[in-house]
Amino acid sequence: MPVPLRTDFNAAQVRAVARISKDAAQTRRLLALAAIYDGARRSEAAKIGGVTVQIVRDWVVKFNAQGPAGLIDRKAPGQPSRLDGMHRTALSAAIESGPIPAVHGVVRWRIIDLCQWLWDTFEVSIAKQTLSRELRKMGFRKLSARPRHHEQREGAVEHFKKAFPRLWRRSRRLTASTPAP
Repeated sequence: MPVPLRTDFNAAQVRAVARISKDAAQTRRLLALAAIYDGARRSEAAKIGGVTVQIVRDWVVKFNAQGPAGLIDRKAPGQPSRLDGMHRTALSAAIESGPIPAVHGVVRWRIIDLCQWLWDTFEVSIAKQTLSRELRKMGFRKLSARPRHHEQREGAVEHFKKAFPRLWRRSRRLTASTPAP
C-alpha cells in the first residue's frame, strides 16, 4: 500500500509552487508529486522524476512531513568537530601566551606545532588543514613577520627612500615642429 499524499494540497497548488521555485531539483520532485495528485501511478511519477519508486516514496514522506520545503536539498552536516569548547579555550590561551622554548621546543607557533601540542595535551589528533580552519573560525589569522636583516640600523630604510617632489611637472610635449634634443 503506497503512502498517501497529504490532503491540504492538490495538483494545481503543487504545480504553482513548482513554477515559482528557484531550485531545479525541488521543481522536478514537485512535478512528480503533482502527477501522483492527478492520478498517475508511482512508477510513472518515478519516470517523470528520473528516479526509482523508492525515492518517490521518500519524497512523499518528506513532502507529507515538511511540505514543499522538505523537497529542497540541504547541505550535509559533515563530520562533527574534534575540538570542543575546552580544547578551543586552551588552544586560544596557548596561542595568546606563546610557546615556551624550553618546554615546547619552538620559538613561535606554527600550525604543525599546535597540532602536536593538541596531541601532547589532550591526545586529540587533528590535521593541519582542519586546525587552520578551526583557528580562522576562532578569529586567529596566520601572520608572518617581514624579513629584516639582523644588523639593519634604525632609520636606514627611511634614509634610503627617495624624496619625490610634492608636485609633478608635466614634461614638454614633443611635436613635429619641435626638434628632438
